[in-house]
Amino acid sequence: MDIQSKGRQTDTDISRQWADDLMRDCTLCPRRCHVNRLEGETGYCGQTAEPVAARAALHFWEEPCLSGTGGSGAVFFSGCSLKCVFCQNHRIALGETGTKLSVERLSQIFLELQQQGAHNINLVTAAHFVPQICLALKQAKAMGLTVPVVYNSGGYEEVETLKLLEGMVDIYLPDLKYYSFELSQRYSHAADYFEKASAALAEMVRQTGSPMFDKESGLMKRGVIVRHLLLPNETKDSKKVLRYLRESFGNDIYVSIMNQFTPTPHTAQIAGLNRRVTPEEYRRVLTFAERIGIEQGYFQEDDAAGECFIPEFDGTGL
Repeated sequence: MDIQSKGRQTDTDISRQWADDLMRDCTLCPRRCHVNRLEGETGYCGQTAEPVAARAALHFWEEPCLSGTGGSGAVFFSGCSLKCVFCQNHRIALGETGTKLSVERLSQIFLELQQQGAHNINLVTAAHFVPQICLALKQAKAMGLTVPVVYNSGGYEEVETLKLLEGMVDIYLPDLKYYSFELSQRYSHAADYFEKASAALAEMVRQTGSPMFDKESGLMKRGVIVRHLLLPNETKDSKKVLRYLRESFGNDIYVSIMNQFTPTPHTAQIAGLNRRVTPEEYRRVLTFAERIGIEQGYFQEDDAAGECFIPEFDGTGL
């Protein structure tokens, strides 16, 4: 089944047969590997048809409107269609750790997180498991899941896959990592990153509309927050990303400008990625954002970089 033939789904459409059909010739992400994941074949993401996750727990390090006081109910999925060389979650991105989950167990996890007080269900790097997640969300909502659902993404998405999530996801939390195709090829092996990510972002905004917040708690109920992680030596590219966001989406999105890039042992030998972003680099980017009129958003304190912000992927909550 070609994913492009499906479009927006209804509850009736979302079935195990529908999910299986999408796994038989996988084109869920821009890599479009065309592998039969039902038969155990793997493509770029490294995953077969059964969902795999490395952690499901309350997470307090998202933007304030998502973490709130009770935490975001984050489910970290294993595997990734991007695999940036500087990924802080590289162990799970490479599929080196994780627990296989049935659709039924995944739906129970969503409900357990809600019972623990999570303000939302936060699907972290989930593109390669979208059909199974749709099934799990359908089940969980039928059993009482009411908190918003967040789709937390590296931004490298297929528009047709995002359309499968319409009506299921309330908040999109994508990255927009690069403007330059040279940078995206060098660090993420995806020269078409900006092309795909910008189209995906437009689809996310179409689905959610203008941001909506709970007046009492300040928690986001619906909308898009775009994250941009500043890389060492790349302030010019960051400015291009921010200008694009401002000119294309204005106040229809929030922008989170991040300085938490953390060198790790596997990036120590990569030129340009062996140090943190300097306070001066970050200040220049924030000043630029203010100058071009970005008012809806978030920035980080100087101590945001560090491995202490990387959770343990030890199977908690699975």
